[in-house]
Amino acid sequence: MSAVRPLRVSVLGAGSIGCYIGGRLAAAGAEVTLIGRERIGTEIRAHGLRLSDLHGADIRVGAADVAFATGAESAATADLVLVSVKSAATPEAGAALAPVIGPDTVVVSAQNGLGNADTLRALLPEHVVLAAMVPFNVVNRGDGHFHQGSEGDLEIEQHPAVRAFATVFDDAGLPLHAHEDFRSVQWAKLLLNLNNAVNALSGLPLREELSQRSFRRAVALAQREALALLTARGVAVAKLTPLPPRWIPLLLTVPDWVFRVAGSRMLAIDPHARSSMWDDLEAGRRTEVDWISGEVVRLAAASGADAPVNARLVELIREAEAGGNRHWTGDALLADLRSQRAPRKPAGKRQRN
Repeated sequence: MSAVRPLRVSVLGAGSIGCYIGGRLAAAGAEVTLIGRERIGTEIRAHGLRLSDLHGADIRVGAADVAFATGAESAATADLVLVSVKSAATPEAGAALAPVIGPDTVVVSAQNGLGNADTLRALLPEHVVLAAMVPFNVVNRGDGHFHQGSEGDLEIEQHPAVRAFATVFDDAGLPLHAHEDFRSVQWAKLLLNLNNAVNALSGLPLREELSQRSFRRAVALAQREALALLTARGVAVAKLTPLPPRWIPLLLTVPDWVFRVAGSRMLAIDPHARSSMWDDLEAGRRTEVDWISGEVVRLAAASGADAPVNARLVELIREAEAGGNRHWTGDALLADLRSQRAPRKPAGKRQRN
């Protein structure tokens, strides 16, 4: 009997997350092609991949054991394409894949925001396109070393196609948790990601920022604003953490000494880890704030309401992209967000989003 061939995986958007997941899959026996910028390819060809995590895993993948390419045409024979490009690049990614991938190729969007899988479905109408969520942070330590700096398992939209590759993800130590109501999972992740803008504006590592009550209270303002809108529209929010989503803002506002105990799991982060939005500002790239805080602003507009805190965070990040302040103190940022005018209340529709 001939051996079963390995799963062929292409990772389109081989940044920190893409390299980490692709590398773990390669270590588990998948045939992986990373697709990204030549700078990353040069690094991997020189050093291979080293993949570590906060629990002590330390995995090496030789340069010969993972392919690297700069164009989507290399995904032509893939069984699975994992899309991890920045949200603004999703239309370009879908258009590049459309003439290339085979009819049975499954496409998984592992991106921030709510609508990237829908964008890909519109461009790839004959393919199975699934949404996924990566809850953990990955730090690029240089020389091909990618470190998972926080906890969490991968979440994915429930579909029969997942069975074809779930075992490989299990073998890679990246189990997939499937959900029928995936939009509720996306909103839960987005609520947590509202910290991305605050972290980027603080200029601090995540653990140091979250250790300061004033920054946490700024995050809580943004989360409460979003939760009020979601409640008014009857939108479900999944429970991805030990605490229900609606309790997290309360936890964030407790004194630092209480948070060090009650919020210890939130502080279980690599001391060098920062948000991807901070990484984008540091690299001079446009951030994904429109697909995070901006999603709350769009939800408010659809509800006939306002979201002044999240709108202000979008504005401050845009200013930071243009060279503005990237080193706010917690007290100054909190005062600025609190000074925004009181929002119009949502209309109270009871519909799912």
